[in-house]
Amino acid sequence: MQRPDDFEKRKKHLENMTDEELDRYFWELANKIVEPLIELAKTHTSPSIERSVLLRMGFNSLQAQELVKKIHEKGLLGKGAGNVVLSLAQKKKLNYIQAGEALIEGKYWDEVEDIFKGVDTR
Repeated sequence: MQRPDDFEKRKKHLENMTDEELDRYFWELANKIVEPLIELAKTHTSPSIERSVLLRMGFNSLQAQELVKKIHEKGLLGKGAGNVVLSLAQKKKLNYIQAGEALIEGKYWDEVEDIFKGVDTR
């Protein structure tokens, strides 16, 4: 079944727009399209996304996997693995690689829980 060609009718509201108005309208529509995706990304993550973030921060894949596992076990994955590591690094005045390595070794989890105490971790 072929769709009827109604382009001429659908483009009527665009005909009198300037290039600037068309550009602005394009970006307005583009933002409407991606807005739900941005909202979803703000509230949803996954272990694979968080591992990817840690890899880009400079952790190797084994370190990233272990950090995500431990952060997930603590119920903090929704805060972002990179955020957890960076927050600890700032509190302890460490660079973030040292902070991540310390978490892998089992250190500083009490401090991490204090940092995020009372924060919604969903």
